[in-house]
Order: sequence, then C-alpha cells, then structure tokens
Amino acid sequence: MSSQSEMSYLTQPVAVIGAGAAGLSTAHTLIRDGFTDVHILTSDAQVGGVWARDRIYPGLYLNNVHGEYRFSSLEMPPPVAEGGRLSGEDMANYFASFASKFLEGKIQFSVEVSNIRRGVDGKGWLLNVFNLDTHAAETRTYARLVLCTGGCSSPHVPDAFSPAAVAAVGFEGIVIHSADFSRNIDTLLSHSVPNGSEGDSQTVVVIGGGKSAQDICAYLANEGRDVTMVCPKLDAFTASPKPLPDFLRRSRLFSAFSPHIHLRTSLERFLHTTWLGKKIVNFVWHGLADSSFQAANIPQESPLRNTLAAFWNIRVNDEGIPRPNGFHALAVANKIKVLTPARAVKFGDDGRSVILDDGRKLSTSAVVLATGYRSSWSTLFSDGTMDALGLSPHPTDRQSSHVWNYKTLSDSPPIHPDAKAWSSSLIRGIVPAKNIANRDFAVNGNCVATNTGYVIEVSSHWISSYFLGDKMRIPQTPEAALAAAERDAAWLKRRYPEIPAALHPNHTGYVAFWTWPQHVDDMLEDMGLPVMRSGGNALTWPIQVIDSKEIQHLKQERDEARRASKNAS
Repeated sequence: MSSQSEMSYLTQPVAVIGAGAAGLSTAHTLIRDGFTDVHILTSDAQVGGVWARDRIYPGLYLNNVHGEYRFSSLEMPPPVAEGGRLSGEDMANYFASFASKFLEGKIQFSVEVSNIRRGVDGKGWLLNVFNLDTHAAETRTYARLVLCTGGCSSPHVPDAFSPAAVAAVGFEGIVIHSADFSRNIDTLLSHSVPNGSEGDSQTVVVIGGGKSAQDICAYLANEGRDVTMVCPKLDAFTASPKPLPDFLRRSRLFSAFSPHIHLRTSLERFLHTTWLGKKIVNFVWHGLADSSFQAANIPQESPLRNTLAAFWNIRVNDEGIPRPNGFHALAVANKIKVLTPARAVKFGDDGRSVILDDGRKLSTSAVVLATGYRSSWSTLFSDGTMDALGLSPHPTDRQSSHVWNYKTLSDSPPIHPDAKAWSSSLIRGIVPAKNIANRDFAVNGNCVATNTGYVIEVSSHWISSYFLGDKMRIPQTPEAALAAAERDAAWLKRRYPEIPAALHPNHTGYVAFWTWPQHVDDMLEDMGLPVMRSGGNALTWPIQVIDSKEIQHLKQERDEARRASKNAS
C-alpha cells in the first residue's frame, strides 16, 4: 500500500458499536494505529457497558477469578472496598476515566443502531441510526465496523414470565429482569415486605443461580427482605480464608490444568495426555471445589453445594475471602432460601404466586428474572444479513474428523443437543469465516475468559492489524476459514459439551475461560509476535505473574513487524 493510499484508507470512517470495555479498547487501539474517523456508537447514556454507572448497585463486585480487569495504558486504582475485590463503583470509575483520557469526543451516546447491511456494490456498511434524545433518524455509511455489544445487553425473559404471561394471570406484583435491578431498587423494596412485618408472608422470588442472582439475593437480604432463589444449579465459585498469592491467582497455573485446543508445553502434554497427569488434574479441581466450600463454611448437606463443575463450565465466580454479608454466608444463616434443584415454571392462577416444577407454590409480590440474555445481534441485523455475513450458526459437519485424545476429557458430561447440532463460523471468535478476505468487519468482547481486560486488549490489536492489511497467520479464503472455524467449533464441543456456544456468538464467540493465556498466545502468534510473555523457565513458567504491562508496547511491536514485512517484500 502506497503512502497516499494508506492515508486515504486511514481516513475512512470506522464504526465501533458499543461503549463497554471492548468498544473502548478497540476504538483506542484503532485511533493509536492512525484511523482518524472512529465513531463509538452506544444506546447507553454512559460508558462501561455492564459496568455503566446506572447499572451498578451496592454489593456488586467483580467476579473475575483472575482478580483483575484493566488495560495496559491505564492503571486500575486500588479497590475501595475491604477484601481487595473490585466493586461496581471501581469498575464504573475506571471506564469513565479511560474514556475521558483517551476517547474524548469520540463517543456518541443515546444512539440506537439497527439494520446493519452491506453498502452499495457490496462495499462498506450502511447503518440506521436513531437518536433516543432528539428522535432524529438517519442512515450512515462506514467503511469498517466492529461489533462490541457483548452478551449482556439484551435481557432474556422466559415466555412463562413475559409481560403477556403477567397480563394473562393478572399477576399483582412486579416482575423485573436483573439487568434493570439497579434502576428499580426502590420500586422493588416498596413491593416487598420487610422480615418481621405483620400481614401475609411473601417472599421476593429470584429466578436463576448465577452471579447476578446471588448478588441481588444478598442485597435484598441485607435490606431485611425475605428472598428465595430458585434454580437448577448454582454457579461454581472459588473462595479462600485469606487472599491467594499472585503466583497462584494471576499466573498461568490454573490454565495449565485446563486443556487447550493444542498443548504448547511438555507440562501441559503430561497433565492432559497421561494417566498420572489426569489424576493430578482431577485432584486439583476437586480440591479447589472442596476448599472453596470449606472457606465459605457450607455444610455437607447444604443445597449450596449443588453447583456446576468448575472444570467443565464457564459459570465460575470468585468470592475471594467470603464476606459475612455475602450470598453464601446469608444463605447458610437461612437469611436467603435456596431451592435447588428446582425450576420456576409459571405464575399461580391466584395472581400472587409462582409455581415450581414439583408443584410447590411460592407466595410473592415481586419476581426478579436473573435468566440471562439473548443475542444482541438480532436487533442489529436482518436474518439475511446475518447469514450472508456468516454470523449465524450453521449445522455441524457430521463428517468432522477432529479428535482430541486427552485423558482429562475422557469423563466428559453428555453433550447439549444444541451444542451437538450447531457450530460457529467465527475465526478466533473475531471474524466471520465468510468475510475473512474483506477485512472490514470484526467482533470484540465475545470471548469468555477469566482475564477479560487482557483478552479484549490483545483482540483489539488483532482487529487493527486485520483492518490494516498486515501479514497475519489467518486463513486466506472463506473455504479455508470455514474449515478452521469448524475445527474450533469441534474443540469447543469437546471441551465444553454442556455449552451451546454457537447459539450465542455475541457472548460465547469463543470460550477460553481457564485457558485465556493460551488463547492470547494464539492471537499473538497470528500477528507474528512473541508469546508466553510472563517469562520463566521450563519449571517456573506456570507460576509467573501475568501483568498487562506485558502488552503495553504491542503497537510498537506490530509497527516493527509491519516494517520488516514490507522490507522483506
């Protein structure tokens, strides 16, 4: 590319949809790389995504097992709360500071994007943009687009508890989704009777067993409300009686005990392909669960032990040092009722209750749906555009010959029917295979990892290199890209058989939960950059502390690699 054409290329408009962590990091990286017309578009009134100030509430803490969420260009101030855990307030402040320092004037708030489609002659992108404040509507044209809407922006409301179901039975209480909890705290408290009050005993029913459900239960219990959680299983969690040292928590140690699509080191090959290695891995994961239960003082027969298996799932929360006013302590003290395994199936005909799958009836005046999220992409694209671009899941290739004979995967749980039937077409969870050659569309923030900030930042550099046309280790044709994506999909089915990742590509475009360091190394290798940056030798590398400072000079490294590639050609 000549200097003149490169300048013209860099001045073409780029849209980044979403102002959460992924959107902020992606825009910052693109701007540093010379793209001069970058627009961050968000329907929110503030930055931060799930950590936006109007979505946080007292008692909300980061559940990141790695214990960190920051970018290399801005230090994260020490946590305000006791126990060393980052609170919702800490996170909201951090992203507001990041935006103020690096992205002033680049963010357009309260704008709703819809009907994203190909531009004239199949070039670039057309977006319908509606201003929620002025009600002005327009169609915009962008040369490149990055989707950073994440997996927690469009609440999923089960049909049995939808507004239509509320109206059908005349339910007299209120029903809110956990996504709207912060904005409805006062209303919820006013509709729930404090413990010990005279009158009918009614509980707030929280449907779901994930982190949001647990936080909301704890908040309500601390406010003196009677609260009942209903769920098939609770999230797994980690906890300890005192802070874990960084060489355990912020190293590659846990990632070494989790298999990756390829095993880079001799230690990983020993752990996952030998009989003795499997015994060691099983001992570590079972020990982690047992020690966490003990740290939280959970009795042997408690329903709180009905949790997902941390090895096979991505719903794993870090409790750090269990707090006396935290979810588990309150549940052990019977200040939160936990009904599990159980499912809430419908409202009662009396308009004042919820019915469980075993016929039990819970009298309630308020229901909180911590039931997850649906795809945020369905409102952005038509089905036709989704299919043409390659964002939609496709039927699994039944003739796939990809096999991983890892001993640690030999006792896997049954595969979810949807996981078996569907595959994703995203390369690295970032680029649709069908669009690989166009280099004008990417996704960030949809890789599930225990160090989200680090993964998002490296993904941002990967995307910028991709847009710049850098030499990368990626498939060069859609056919080759589809084959690579099918291999990735086959791996995710093997590694996480209970998770239908392909059906939620906005959230689980790629799953690198415990193995996020290996996934980052794969992206770095794609860009021709050094891997395993935390250092160490053959014996010590698993316990070297990983720090985002390791990637603070990625731009300069990529610039140098680009120059070397040009000189070589």
